[in-house]
Amino acid sequence: MQHILSVCKSVYNFALAERKHWYNSRKSLVNSCSLISEYIIPADATYPNYNHQAKQLTVAKKTNEDLKSVNAQVLQQTLKTLDKAFLDMKSKGYGFPRFKKQMKSFVFPQMLKNCLAQGKVKLPQLGWLKIKQSRDYPTGFKPKQARIVKKATGYYLMIAFVSVESCPEAPVGKISLGIDAGIESFVATDRGELIKAPKFLLKAQSKLKLLQRRLKHKIKGSNNWLKLQNKIAKLHEKVANTRSDWHFKLANYLCDLTANIFVEDINFVAWSRGIVRKQSLDSGIGQFINKILPYVCWKRGKFYLKVNKDGTSQECSNCGNQTGKKQLNERLHNCQYCGYRAPRDVVSAKVIKNRGLVAVGHTVNENACEDVLTGINQNLISLVKCR
Repeated sequence: MQHILSVCKSVYNFALAERKHWYNSRKSLVNSCSLISEYIIPADATYPNYNHQAKQLTVAKKTNEDLKSVNAQVLQQTLKTLDKAFLDMKSKGYGFPRFKKQMKSFVFPQMLKNCLAQGKVKLPQLGWLKIKQSRDYPTGFKPKQARIVKKATGYYLMIAFVSVESCPEAPVGKISLGIDAGIESFVATDRGELIKAPKFLLKAQSKLKLLQRRLKHKIKGSNNWLKLQNKIAKLHEKVANTRSDWHFKLANYLCDLTANIFVEDINFVAWSRGIVRKQSLDSGIGQFINKILPYVCWKRGKFYLKVNKDGTSQECSNCGNQTGKKQLNERLHNCQYCGYRAPRDVVSAKVIKNRGLVAVGHTVNENACEDVLTGINQNLISLVKCR
């Protein structure tokens, strides 16, 4: 498997270099050249897209022994990964693809017939492999593709199954829950719960610091250096697994409380670059709100909706009036209009719930003043963003 990953890395980097050279050759001015170096590629040379590079790969496999030793579809999927990176660069504004120091996974896009058995699986080129099966194979589904992922603790196999049955969207229920992502507390609910996240990385920081200090005095590339690198990687993987496990347990707990879950539509990438970057990255709030919670809601048939984040901390959940901008150290909400006092994050969670109820067409059962219902002082289209 390590050999396959090494060949996939070489194919990826070679294809990326070919595209990069083509781009650089088109940067040369018509009337002048660089004094240092210049990429000279014929003007009629076609852009090396996926189809062009896949044809070149077929030709190269006839003479290159390393390419012959790896399944053709695995290498084609590597080229598709690179092609998707360039498409995301143009459509989503991502950065220019970079060369890989190591490849961590590869995909078999097609599975063989009768390839699944208890405790083992049959893959193209590799044959039957013994696995530690974590769960039973789903009945009524057909195995579509398999991905082998390399981690510090070993190799993991992920099998994707497909079914002809369609999964309906979760209907809007009667009981709703608003969730506010915070700094002092991990999440706050409109029912007054302030849930704090364990300090996952902080608990392992002393051990991590000791290992990294030892690594500093080892010769780079030596066996002892590689052993310490593996220990550090295993420690990071343990922290990530602990965090993910706690996220899943919390998501299931929140789903037990309600039928509808409303959250803010927040750019957590900006959080990870701001003054709360360490707390945000340690708690994994972005992973929880954007990935794990929607997945658990979908799996359990709960309705999940994102609402507009603007002004949730500046609006009173009791009367709906704007109370003004608060500083980060102001953790208590005190409305100057109706006198309502409560923790700031809890009030924001109530405002999120009210906006979600308005977005799905439910009645907001909260107090009102001056003929204004809380949560509907904004345009309905600006309130909702569904995932």
